[in-house]
Amino acid sequence: MMNKKKLKILLSLFAINSITLYLYFSSHPDHFRHNSRPPANPHFHSSENRLPTLGNHSRSLFLHTKPWPILPSYLPWSQTPDAALRSCEAYFGNGFSSRFELLRPSPGLDHKYRDGSSTGGWFRCFYSETLQSSICDAGRLRMSPDKIRMSKGGEKLETVIGRGEDEEMPVFEAGAFDIHVTDRSKSGQKLIDAEFLNRYVPQGAIQRHTMRQLIDSIQLVGPDDFQCTEWIEEPTLLVTRFEYANLFHTFTDWYSAYVASRVTGLPSRPHLVFVDGHCETQLEETWKALFSSLRYAKNFSGTVCFRRAILSPLGYETALFKGLTENIRCQGAAAGDLWQNPNDQKTARLHEFGEMIKAAFGFPVDRLSNTKPVLGHNVLFVRREDYFAHPRHGGKVQSRLSNEQEVFDSIKNWASDHSDCKLNIINGLFAHMSMKEQVRAIQDASVIIGAHGAGMTHIISAMPKTVILEIISSEYRRPHFALIAQWKGLEYHAIQLDGSRANPPVVIDKLSGILKSLGC
Repeated sequence: MMNKKKLKILLSLFAINSITLYLYFSSHPDHFRHNSRPPANPHFHSSENRLPTLGNHSRSLFLHTKPWPILPSYLPWSQTPDAALRSCEAYFGNGFSSRFELLRPSPGLDHKYRDGSSTGGWFRCFYSETLQSSICDAGRLRMSPDKIRMSKGGEKLETVIGRGEDEEMPVFEAGAFDIHVTDRSKSGQKLIDAEFLNRYVPQGAIQRHTMRQLIDSIQLVGPDDFQCTEWIEEPTLLVTRFEYANLFHTFTDWYSAYVASRVTGLPSRPHLVFVDGHCETQLEETWKALFSSLRYAKNFSGTVCFRRAILSPLGYETALFKGLTENIRCQGAAAGDLWQNPNDQKTARLHEFGEMIKAAFGFPVDRLSNTKPVLGHNVLFVRREDYFAHPRHGGKVQSRLSNEQEVFDSIKNWASDHSDCKLNIINGLFAHMSMKEQVRAIQDASVIIGAHGAGMTHIISAMPKTVILEIISSEYRRPHFALIAQWKGLEYHAIQLDGSRANPPVVIDKLSGILKSLGC
């Protein structure tokens, strides 16, 4: 009788798994469409394969793209979205339900390209009423780096110490970006008028909306003037960044780029071009892991044309940032539960994105990896330490917990005498760890402790049963990580300080209670 029961359970699990895989791959029709072209390195080296192009001296670059990984928390990104206004899917998933065809392809030359695309360019935008933001998608878009005023970008930090922020931010001259049209009478016209920009790419509270300015610079160009030094044949994301050295703000940029890729239905991970002049940071390691390759706009030697380019919204326009001032009442939930019982007030999208980051670094994301630790519980203490973040940074971080070392040492001493179970106290010196090591530390943690600081944003990649303990000084009572924990469905605790000094026994008592709830 027991054998029959076990057999039934195994068959049921097999059936559920098969259905899940079918649903995943049916929404990823190109997931395993292998690219027979040789892989290229991250610097966009050209191959010998060429397509017919406008201009006698242009070359086509075929670049290897990374496939999307299989994610347990993935739910299909509908290409005909109907998410309710201000629902959790509208905030964190595909709420970009209004589609505008601003330029349709218009065949006009005798040949087509090997990919079957029309010779005329195209431009469309997907607008989210909930986020007041647009994702725009362009075909046959040309970038002229010499018409973008900004520093080169991608330099080593130590070579640009003292450089002003204004030098790094792009200023677009007219025609910095062009789209090819076959109708010569339209050549020189602007693609989009101010009325459309004000309605669907609003300035909002963003003082310098660089993506809006980029779109505003786009002009139409006839076939006689559409000359390209090189072509990039694979889909490419164009990204402009502001607080590029801050982990929280970079997470908003990562998430925006990921959402833009999914909303536009890209069959594999796109290439990436930074349309800004910021120097290199430690965070580029994650950009390179998430996407197929990375290059700075000013690093191109001449005009570059994109067969397809997606304009990623600013990180300020994501729910991660907007939730700091808007009341986004969403609760994290398991994707399987939401698949069976859809709920507008719940989301699994941050689970999905956290898995995306872990998978990008090669960490396992299958459900079996989310098991109770065998060698004890890891308690990760996320530390704040001095380091040079960007050219205008003095190397000193603001202390949010004035006796941080004392608290860490007290926890470590207490844990060494803790006999109920083995505790591993992890010293999270993130500023001196690679991004991959940081993600590994987050993934392996049963409990994550830290003072309010950008490093805590990593909890997006935490396991579903991880518990968060935030120590909050009176000067920094901000909701960032309580909200992320809520949107992830993580258990969250806070210790509110009167000043910036914590009482170690109080922290240990709170940690002890959390560990007891974990069976320790």
